[in-house]
Amino acid sequence: MAENLSPTAPPILGPNIYSEWRASELGLITEALEARLLFELAGDVADLDVLDVGCGDGELAFALADRGARVIGVDSSDSMIAAARRSGVSKASNSRASSVKFASGKGEDLPFESAQFDLVFAKTILCFVDDAPAVFAEIARVLRPGGRLVIGELGKWSFWALQRYIRGLFGSRLWRRGNSWTATQLRTLAHDAGLTPMEIRGSVFYPRCVRSARFMARFDESLGRRTTLGAAFIAHSATKPLASPYGAEY
Repeated sequence: MAENLSPTAPPILGPNIYSEWRASELGLITEALEARLLFELAGDVADLDVLDVGCGDGELAFALADRGARVIGVDSSDSMIAAARRSGVSKASNSRASSVKFASGKGEDLPFESAQFDLVFAKTILCFVDDAPAVFAEIARVLRPGGRLVIGELGKWSFWALQRYIRGLFGSRLWRRGNSWTATQLRTLAHDAGLTPMEIRGSVFYPRCVRSARFMARFDESLGRRTTLGAAFIAHSATKPLASPYGAEY
């Protein structure tokens, strides 16, 4: 799939890459595992105000709405926001999905009031940002006290990360600047933003191969509870303290 070597299609590649990825068997298996992990960490989202940062074409935002959340999706790509809005129109028969709102904005400068959301949900938003601490600071700012962050990122110690690194060495402009993350780095980013790190788990413990995905998918959950080593996808949950050390800033 051209430049797409990640377990999820990076947002700068455009809506068509998302569609192509999900249409492939490897994409279907991988996306399902990642979504299952994220939603398990999110728990019950019914009646929550949820912000989906880096919402892409809105697939996960609509899934959150199906679970009863009030959702706003934000993405820095105008083409992604346009695709998400088109998808919302096509889902008009589903009142929950069609109620999802979308806005343009960067993770480093979210266009929302402070303490506005019960849950911030984010998938692979740190791939190509230059200032990850600023993204976490903004997430912490828009969360209400007691609110939660659930974020999934590309794992650094995996077959997928090695492939991306090799592609970068051999001329891929995309993956020469792409970022992958460790569990320790994600915990540190959350802590430094004033959030309390909670659970962290891995997913996608197979190389970029359909046969491996078919076989390994059955073991994914049990492996992910034991380690993040070898995981192409790492998901982390964190909470904003009820009494924030940042006082009125939040």
